[in-house]
Amino acid sequence: MKLLIRWAISAFSIFVAVWLVPGITVEQDGWVLYAVMAVILGLVNAIVRPLLKLLTCPLILLTLGLFVLVINGITLWVAAAIANGVFGVGFFVDGFWSAFLGALIISIVSVFLSIFVKDKED
Repeated sequence: MKLLIRWAISAFSIFVAVWLVPGITVEQDGWVLYAVMAVILGLVNAIVRPLLKLLTCPLILLTLGLFVLVINGITLWVAAAIANGVFGVGFFVDGFWSAFLGALIISIVSVFLSIFVKDKED
């Protein structure tokens, strides 16, 4: 159940980013697109993001962690490329700055909504 709630939070966060950032567009509206994009972004964050963090560890330390925001933008950009190239989802990010701002919005909305999800141990 908790996984589904996190998935819905990610999908809603992507929806908010599409709504606010002019450089992020979708071909069609519909929650299926955002749900699929949330899965793809989650997989990219699980596979590519740790590798990028490892490779850029000196930059992360030098910038006191702010370079992680750049990594978040890159992962959104890569997820959009995979979504269009492999799955034909219709989620487009125009450039790095759109990806950077979109990832920032996705992070903020996800953190805010995750406050309301209690972590219960069963």
